[in-house]
Amino acid sequence: MERRVLVPLAIAPALPPRTSMLHRLGGSTMGTSWSAHVMAPPGAAPTVLEGLQRQLDLVVAQMSHWERDSNLSRFNSAPAGNWHRLPEAFFTVLSYALEVAEASGGAYDPCAGALVNAWGFGARQRYNEVNFYAPLPAATQAIVARADRQRLQLDHASRRALQPGGVQIDLSSVAKGYAVDLLARCLEAQGLFHYLVEIGGELRGAGTKADGQPWWVALEGVPGAAGVGGDGAGPTTVALHGLAVATSGDYRRYFEHGGQRASHTLDPRSGAPIRNHVASVTVLHAECMAADALSTALSVLGPDEGLALAEKQQLAARFLLRHDGGLREVVSTAYEELLQ
Repeated sequence: MERRVLVPLAIAPALPPRTSMLHRLGGSTMGTSWSAHVMAPPGAAPTVLEGLQRQLDLVVAQMSHWERDSNLSRFNSAPAGNWHRLPEAFFTVLSYALEVAEASGGAYDPCAGALVNAWGFGARQRYNEVNFYAPLPAATQAIVARADRQRLQLDHASRRALQPGGVQIDLSSVAKGYAVDLLARCLEAQGLFHYLVEIGGELRGAGTKADGQPWWVALEGVPGAAGVGGDGAGPTTVALHGLAVATSGDYRRYFEHGGQRASHTLDPRSGAPIRNHVASVTVLHAECMAADALSTALSVLGPDEGLALAEKQQLAARFLLRHDGGLREVVSTAYEELLQ
């Protein structure tokens, strides 16, 4: 199959300073790994690493649903009727997630934590534990009918949120992308503009390597799939030069239920895992937070409604659909414009 290349429409030709060298940094965070490839002066690695680790720790402390004392966990467990002043990062991510929820007609919902927990994809009573049972339709419909997103209230002037009782915020489909953006901003604040940063497969790159080449990254495929059919499309590589990329896939966390794949990608409108043949959606965007949230939203919307939203917002998006034992590709206009 022919290999295809995606190149950003705007190129900044500046090279890294001659005194810089490639530093490879990384570690663990948010239940996954993170890495940074940075063109920086010799000896800069310890200072750079310390700054990046602070950004990662901030996101975990504020938005982790695994840490019981995070700001998010404390909000989720708070009694009804209390207003809570949220840290700036938490409020920023929650506000943006609610914007995506509105734009997608509720196909994306940061207040669907109760639904996520019911299907075993939360922090406790996981789908892969022996005592887990898939929820009954009546239980999930009761969660949907509660309309938690409509009950949540935000006061933007004071950066406060009202816990109306039982609302479970889950930012796992957006916080990781936001953390990638924080890593990028941390580097740029130190005068480092040539880098590739990544958390769990969500990436953002800027500038070039020492030889003037951009940061080339292969778009994530679907493990075990027979390949992309229909138009004979092959593997795709993207130059992450002022771009971020995120992929939402039904193969990451799932279990078999009723003879079908129960993916961790849930439709908040129906209360059930998606059943729209979407194997994955990849979104390229200037901000990784947006790419992360929108890839999930488009996955839930499916190839028709999802592509319509991508066109409306001029998103570079690729859908891989399960079709006749293989994969069929559907892409947006903005994605096609990046193809070289």
